[in-house]
Amino acid sequence: MKFTALALSLIASTAYASFEKIGPLVYEPRSLVTDHNAIDLDQQAIQIELAKLTGDGFQNAKEIYQEGGYSKSYAVIKLNSSLTSQVTKGTVITGRDTTNEMVNGKAYSTYEAGVSEIIVQYSTLATQGSYVNCQVGKLTEPNTDGCFESSGDLSIGGVNYGYTYDVSTDNDNGRTIQGFSESAEAKMHTCTNCPYAEYNKYYKYYGEFDYANQWVLAALDGTSTYFKNGNADFSKYDFEGREQAVKKGTAYMAVYMYVIRELEDAVDDCNNGCIDCNDDPVHAWDEAVAFYTGSTSDQLLYALADKRCINFKTCGTEGSESSIMTSKVNYDIFGQFALGQQSLLEGDCPAVKVAAKRITDLMAVPLIQGTIRYAYKVDVKMGEEVEKAEGATFAAAVLPRVHDCSAVDAKTIYDNMRVNAPDTNFAAVKTAFENNYECMNIKCNDVGGLYSVAAYSEGAEPCSDVGAMGSPNDGSSGANSMSLSLGLGLATLFATVISLM
Repeated sequence: MKFTALALSLIASTAYASFEKIGPLVYEPRSLVTDHNAIDLDQQAIQIELAKLTGDGFQNAKEIYQEGGYSKSYAVIKLNSSLTSQVTKGTVITGRDTTNEMVNGKAYSTYEAGVSEIIVQYSTLATQGSYVNCQVGKLTEPNTDGCFESSGDLSIGGVNYGYTYDVSTDNDNGRTIQGFSESAEAKMHTCTNCPYAEYNKYYKYYGEFDYANQWVLAALDGTSTYFKNGNADFSKYDFEGREQAVKKGTAYMAVYMYVIRELEDAVDDCNNGCIDCNDDPVHAWDEAVAFYTGSTSDQLLYALADKRCINFKTCGTEGSESSIMTSKVNYDIFGQFALGQQSLLEGDCPAVKVAAKRITDLMAVPLIQGTIRYAYKVDVKMGEEVEKAEGATFAAAVLPRVHDCSAVDAKTIYDNMRVNAPDTNFAAVKTAFENNYECMNIKCNDVGGLYSVAAYSEGAEPCSDVGAMGSPNDGSSGANSMSLSLGLGLATLFATVISLM
């Protein structure tokens, strides 16, 4: 079986892993990504504010979206005297926190002699539960216990400097969900080896580099987008509909594409044939897993796959269950995460590229399932604004993939699912997707059918995979997923045994 050798190699390669695993399926990162995992806490904070369904709640959500609170925390410090010499990026900086305990940080950038204002990034710990103890940004309930005290002395590269700053306003974040989309042009379109193929589908469809950001801001403000295709007028929605468009737009449009960006970045940086010299791409790969899963596994894309598998009877390693358990999509994606990581460590760059492509294809499955589900709710179950908004946002997250295969089918989906669509034809939406499964490198049994209690809903059964893509070696079989899962579990067990020897 394909992954049997890999599972055995993982036992050896992860035996000395020292970083906290990611997700229920036990991905063992080779680099420190607890701070990256925490981006899901921003998503959670945004959702809490949106749920208030008030103008103030939406404004709070907007500020958290734009300025963060939980990831890459830093302090903007005003020194009482200018730096006497250059301080390079990463220089260790220490001081006291608001509880008078020692707190460690590092220079956010390189600062020349004579500078009197610097940014200090708080150090990140390897344990997720205590990864950083200064979480402020624009949170409505900040944690300042581990932030630098408002005034005192900092040791900067062994030299002491007096300083002052405002604990409540000068603690910010260098990583935000908005930033994922705002950086898309530089990191996915104009960079070396760019544009990335998947991102380019979205740019060509929407005609805007930060399409996800524009979607979210329009939904927050109750205004219209001005895309080349796929526009939405959120003035047609009340808070309830806009809430759905925002929270799904942040997770399934902005974070979604940035996961793919990290996979592509790892592929770009891979040194083919070089053993144990791919630290940078391995870190990028670990970041992709962190952003896909999050620190809680219940806010981002990992959680979505598990939710939708219940609706479509695609849970379990064989994708044949409809219960509260892990989705086949997640089993398959985590199998590819592990395979890609191992390939990076071995310098097998072509294999890394194949894994990245397969993950990208599989990530679209829950988005398709979401669109089909809400098309059914709106058409057959007479869903109202909330269901319509959910369907519109799921469609927005996947339409460019369909459009890349068929502009006609993409238009059918958009016309039926768009904000303020006059009516929705579930059968037309389902068929438009199914027409393009082979082109999108997924299969009917990846998506499944709408399932309720003990049977598929009438007209919502799974389509047939006759003639569809897929092969026994595409890394998506349930048996392969189970084999890899067992291998990962054995690797963790072996690491524990070794640590006790």
